[in-house]
Amino acid sequence: MTSRSLIGAHVFVSGGLAKGGLAYMAEIGAEMIQVFVTNPRGWALTEGRSDEDAKLAESGVETFVHVPYLVNFGSPSPETLANSVAVLRHTLRRGAEIGAKGVVVHTGSAVTQPRDDAMRQLHEHLLPLLEEIPDGGPDVLLEPMAGQGAMLCATVEDVEPYLAALDWHPRAGVCLDTCHAFAAGHDLTSEEGLRETFDTLHKVAEGRLGLIHANDSKDACGSKKDRHENIGAGLIGSAPFGALMRHPAVAGVPICIETPGKADQHRADLDLLKSLRDQI
Repeated sequence: MTSRSLIGAHVFVSGGLAKGGLAYMAEIGAEMIQVFVTNPRGWALTEGRSDEDAKLAESGVETFVHVPYLVNFGSPSPETLANSVAVLRHTLRRGAEIGAKGVVVHTGSAVTQPRDDAMRQLHEHLLPLLEEIPDGGPDVLLEPMAGQGAMLCATVEDVEPYLAALDWHPRAGVCLDTCHAFAAGHDLTSEEGLRETFDTLHKVAEGRLGLIHANDSKDACGSKKDRHENIGAGLIGSAPFGALMRHPAVAGVPICIETPGKADQHRADLDLLKSLRDQI
């Protein structure tokens, strides 16, 4: 019998990580959560509240942290690179303080510089942060992107050279976003395409899949557009998410929605995913 995946959501934390986050979790019926611990669209290094941190850590809820969107270890800008190092280091510390299992970071873009130079930056600046993670601290979960521009990692095949640039460090895992994968060209709507996607991921990064972002897509397969849709309301549809949960590589891997809307829509997305899980 396959291990049961927890199904949850990125939650709003107004009022505090524990007060707001756990309340929203209960409201929508989530079984795990993902949070921001700093402004997702800025460089500010926000400190937490020790009481809220302790409540969340002691709750036993499986928690993941998403780093701000500006982080890019492939950037040719020295300022962006330095800020990316500072923000990820800070987020890893904050993740440890709240008992998070993983910290999700986008795999970034070379922007205007040669890809090889950007990949060297991963080795020089991201690898040392992996070395700093203490025992019991959160893993870094690398999230491939939709493939727009000079993205360093979009398809599951791209995961292999990305991990190689990090010397296959044991604290480097993967967070696969279904909308991103679909936009990058993986046809998750066909049984063959979905199986091939996860077979390949298992082959190139065995045991490293730590989280799935379950998002439908507003745009077509291969569009390279990162626009999330509610489960079953987009061009992936609902059935592939059930097939996804049946793949051996996904057994026991938490599944987290990042879909549009508020509580009612998020609850509906989670209920649909749970019903698909119950059919396994």
